[in-house]
Amino acid sequence: MLRTAQDEVAGGIDQLFDRLLAVPADPRKQLYEAMRHAAIAGGKRLRPLLVRAAADLFHVDRSISLRVGAAVEAMHVYSLIHDDLPCMDDDDLRRGKPTVHRAFDEATAVLAGDSLHALAFEWLCDPATHADPFVRAELCSELARAAGPAGMAGGQMMDLMAETSDFDLSTVTRLQQLKTGALIAFSVEAGAILARIPVEGRRPLRGYARDIGLAFQIADDIMDVEGDEELAGKALHKDADAGKATFVTLMGLERARGQARLLVDQAIAHLAGFGEEAALLRAIARYVVERDR
Repeated sequence: MLRTAQDEVAGGIDQLFDRLLAVPADPRKQLYEAMRHAAIAGGKRLRPLLVRAAADLFHVDRSISLRVGAAVEAMHVYSLIHDDLPCMDDDDLRRGKPTVHRAFDEATAVLAGDSLHALAFEWLCDPATHADPFVRAELCSELARAAGPAGMAGGQMMDLMAETSDFDLSTVTRLQQLKTGALIAFSVEAGAILARIPVEGRRPLRGYARDIGLAFQIADDIMDVEGDEELAGKALHKDADAGKATFVTLMGLERARGQARLLVDQAIAHLAGFGEEAALLRAIARYVVERDR
């Protein structure tokens, strides 16, 4: 079930990106080629998969949840492009391919990231995404919050500061809740927003998203120590080389593994009020700590 859903979502996202990022026959050609290089045929597509899984709980049309998934993925890819820049993590490899600033140049990489950031909101605002303007407005508002200083960008700033600071476990947890967890949380909540579920009715999904977001990052930290760079498609061991505090350095490998498993169990427990329709969400929770990339 999980593999089938992953393949369907990945294929659908690539088809959407292929259409929405069609290369124009004008001087912007290189910008679009750079966006396509970063966005098409790569990554786990975890965030679009979570949008679909959450939306399926409420029988939302999958063509709609796929469009929202594409917007979330565009925001995620923007963050990766900028994160890889020499002024940030200075990486040469992402998703098994040269990073955008290596494949093109730094200026093109900055503009490709900027463009994907803007396009995420453009796609959410499109009536093709949802007929209800209030739903579209809430999606935009929540994505902005998840991507900005109270979310992903704020977490990235904390991550940069981690190179010269001694962070304790609570600070590292907060960092990852912002840097990684905020966009994962939006992806889950977006499914409920599409179904017009009121805020108070989303509490189980928020708990689920919080727990799998942390479990995902702990698994990433473990992979950074034990993983295979060829499978991961990116450089590993960089956090240790930079002297950053991680869940593994603060907890040790075995305790970190145990904490990740506990978080997955907690995430699944949040879904107790749902039946078989939540099977994909449960499978995703298990997958985040079992993956090898």
